[in-house]
Amino acid sequence: MLLAVLFFITALLYACVGFGGGSTYNALLVLSGTDYRVLPFIALTCNIIVVSGGVWHFSRERHIDVRKILPWIILSVPAAWIGGYVEVPEKSFIGLLGSVLFLSGIKMFWPEKESALLQPARKTAPFVAPLIGGSLGFIAGLTGIGGGIFLAPVLHFLRWSDSRNIAGTCSLFILLNSLSGLAGQAMKLGETEILPLALSYWYLLPAVLIGGQIGSWTGSSRINPDIIKKLTALLVLYVSIRLLREVL
Repeated sequence: MLLAVLFFITALLYACVGFGGGSTYNALLVLSGTDYRVLPFIALTCNIIVVSGGVWHFSRERHIDVRKILPWIILSVPAAWIGGYVEVPEKSFIGLLGSVLFLSGIKMFWPEKESALLQPARKTAPFVAPLIGGSLGFIAGLTGIGGGIFLAPVLHFLRWSDSRNIAGTCSLFILLNSLSGLAGQAMKLGETEILPLALSYWYLLPAVLIGGQIGSWTGSSRINPDIIKKLTALLVLYVSIRLLREVL
């Protein structure tokens, strides 16, 4: 019950800013003693549930432009499948996850000012978007995150669009990467015959469904995302430090 409540809170906070919460789901499962091999499968499934609502709500508010995001996802989706299929030792997985969480938590404490996004967009070479997207997709499949938590600061730096459009774009990016990464994880788990262990955590899915719907509904138009980012950053930093202590 406690784990379901924590997943509900995580889904609500992350959905407000267009994220799925996969990195924090992983961390909570590690701290609860779950077999690390099924963590990405569970986290990616929760990601899909949460950001599906986000994509729906943000698209209704016209905050998603599929054609504009295409260069970022063209390599990220196949890379997420490859990452999901790769085997990772337990200590390396926890260390990587803790580092990812720590860096993302620090970044979320310094949200980009909306005024900066009103300046002309930075020009980049055509290969930059596919290269960054592919790298984030691979990390997404490998660790069970969606990659949006790292895509967002990149898009802000490039002055790609306003904050709500970036949040909506990240929701779609996370959804596609999570679906692809989950396919790779399912194939990997099928070969080891431990997939039924992941299915025993089904009770977490209703928790993230409800939390994600509430969060994406409020985040798409009704709440200042900077406030939510700072609250989420505190949660992310706390669990990242707990994880890093496990491997140090």
